[in-house]
Formats: sequence, C-alpha cells, structure tokens
Amino acid sequence: MKKLEFSITIDASPEQVWDIIIGKDTYSQWTAPFAPGSSAETDWKKGSKALFLDGKGHGMVSKIVESIRGKFLSIQHLGEVKDGIEDPTTYQGEEWGDALENYFLKEVDGKTEWRVVMDMNEQYAQYMEKTWPIALEKVKELAERH
Repeated sequence: MKKLEFSITIDASPEQVWDIIIGKDTYSQWTAPFAPGSSAETDWKKGSKALFLDGKGHGMVSKIVESIRGKFLSIQHLGEVKDGIEDPTTYQGEEWGDALENYFLKEVDGKTEWRVVMDMNEQYAQYMEKTWPIALEKVKELAERH
C-alpha cells in the first residue's frame, strides 16, 4: 500500500473548483485521462453509494465517507464493477488498506489549493503518478475558464 499525494493551485474559489470536480457535465472531462467516457453515479452526499464507471461496464463501487462542499471530499473504494456487476468486497484486505481517496480544498490568497491524498495499491501507483497531474490540470483549466 502506498500513500500518494498530488496538489495544484487554481485561480478560482473552492466552491467553483468543487462544482467542477463533482459536476455532471465536467466530471467526465477531468477524469478522461483515467478512462475516456468515465462517469460518476452518485449524489455526492455523505454515506451515499458511488459508482465510478468507464463507459464499458467496468469501474469501482465506492462510498462517500464525507462531503463538505468547497472543503473536503472523502471516497472509500470498496470494490470493482466488472461487466456491469458490482463486487463491493474486492478491495478488502491488506493489499488495499482503507482505499481512501481524499480531496482537500483550501483558499490561499484568493485562489484554491486542491490536494488529493489517496491510498493506492502498489500495482497502480505508477499509473496514478503519471495520470493524476493531467487530471489536476484539466480541473484547473475548466475552473479558470468558468
């Protein structure tokens, strides 16, 4: 298990950045580097189930652990979705730990610092280290354009 951390400063308010991160129209744009055609099926509220899908029937089944607009989002990845079938037990055990993905948004000098901290299986760490910076830049581009 590896803890990964990424951050970016965005010239927009934390609320604007939040709206881009969870927005129905913008989510698939900034997550495209991970999986083109990706989507999130959730209401983003604390305790809610979330399905993060790749458009081909695969993805992750997760739970929203905490959701404070413009400040903090915590997602616990529970398992995989394969061919449209959910298995919420895939990520149990030492290999995945808590499988948390946490987003921290903080206003700094009129801009937003967005920090992503996540637990990652060693198998996917290198991929995430390459892909997350691209996704962060996309959120920055979308938020600064609005």
